[in-house]
Amino acid sequence: MSEALVIIDIQNDYFEGGRMELVGAEEAARKAAFVLGRFRTFGLPVVHVRHESVQPGATFFLPGTTGADIHPLVAPLAGETVISKHDHNAFRHTELMAVLQRYTATRLTICGMMTHMCVDTGVRAAFDLGFPCRLVADACATRDLEYDGRVVPAADVQAAFLSALGAVFAKIVNAADIDSASHWRSSSCVANPFLPASVSR
Repeated sequence: MSEALVIIDIQNDYFEGGRMELVGAEEAARKAAFVLGRFRTFGLPVVHVRHESVQPGATFFLPGTTGADIHPLVAPLAGETVISKHDHNAFRHTELMAVLQRYTATRLTICGMMTHMCVDTGVRAAFDLGFPCRLVADACATRDLEYDGRVVPAADVQAAFLSALGAVFAKIVNAADIDSASHWRSSSCVANPFLPASVSR
């Protein structure tokens, strides 16, 4: 078994002053940077996913703008793979699956933005493609939403989506859970360690 880190859409427009500012983006990006550092330390593959909005009427992640650039806290190093997408699903019409196959990745650790949109879609797609997934909760961020005339606070959006994903599609962890060298030495010997027991296959 091999493991890869997939970082979804941690881009400038989601931060203070950007076109689609999220709640807690800076702290989530710092947690993601910590996770990224662990993968680099142990020589495990990293894939950066970057969204460009090309549909008519798009207001953020516009091609050629600094807002569409990956945030400096998780900037790719030379040689690390960057996948561009134009859809919520990081696998749709991209090379992501081919890249993961090239890395012989059989399970994924995922983090990024927005939790309720591209992260949710990416985790579910990865699960459907057969990848056991681990989602780093505190390395994800979202925003307030509106439904039926009321505002749903970002913290509630985060909790709802993480709880739903954790029920079936991924093991929910925090960045601190990845601060163990012993995990990397032993994890390759465990079958599907990230799936909840009720859905292990």
